[in-house]
Amino acid sequence: MAQGNVLVGGVGAAAPGAKAQVNHLSVGRISAGATVERAVPTTLGQGNLIYLELNDTDFSTASRVVDAVNKRFGTDTAAAQDGRVIRVRAPLASDDRVAFLGALESISLTPAQTNAKVILNARTGSVVINQAVTLDSCAVSHGNLSVVINTDSAVSQPAPLSGGQTVVTQTSQIEIKKEPGQVLLLKSGVSLAEVVKALNAIGATPQDLLAILQAMKAAGSLRAELEII
Repeated sequence: MAQGNVLVGGVGAAAPGAKAQVNHLSVGRISAGATVERAVPTTLGQGNLIYLELNDTDFSTASRVVDAVNKRFGTDTAAAQDGRVIRVRAPLASDDRVAFLGALESISLTPAQTNAKVILNARTGSVVINQAVTLDSCAVSHGNLSVVINTDSAVSQPAPLSGGQTVVTQTSQIEIKKEPGQVLLLKSGVSLAEVVKALNAIGATPQDLLAILQAMKAAGSLRAELEII
């Protein structure tokens, strides 16, 4: 189960005859709100082995963890089973094991560079790019097309004793604005700062970036994994 404050990425306001809304108001997230109701079985006090599991499978980070533990406690203390699970030999006595785990969790190391990933939030239009994202040379055309329709109601009132009827007429005005499109050449970038600079050169809004980044990925110019939440 989960409980706590709900973070909503939208805003809305309403008044008689008018209503404004940005993003979705019925979708939210509870940060760190999960509660475990049933005890999770653990083998911490059984045998002389404990197992460390990485949040994400990464062979480079698992190898660094093994090297750091063996450097701190001696050779053959830790061994990697795969890219996620690391097997560590621990003392049998409970007091020694607690002290060992305390020293184990205080070891500092630098994880390997994560995979290139771009997170797109379709509800709020948020775009998050990590440091590993690179961009190959590509050309992007961007332009905006807006259609505005205004409808005004007019009342035709007949003269007194003329026998006419009151008629309500509507007058509509349609305005189409099309900004001139432009083709921009985005050079290949090897750092996050260069990628952000290239995307800012397009002058697109976050909502436009959702479509632009997906098109770049389909064209093979965006060297990253797209994840839509």
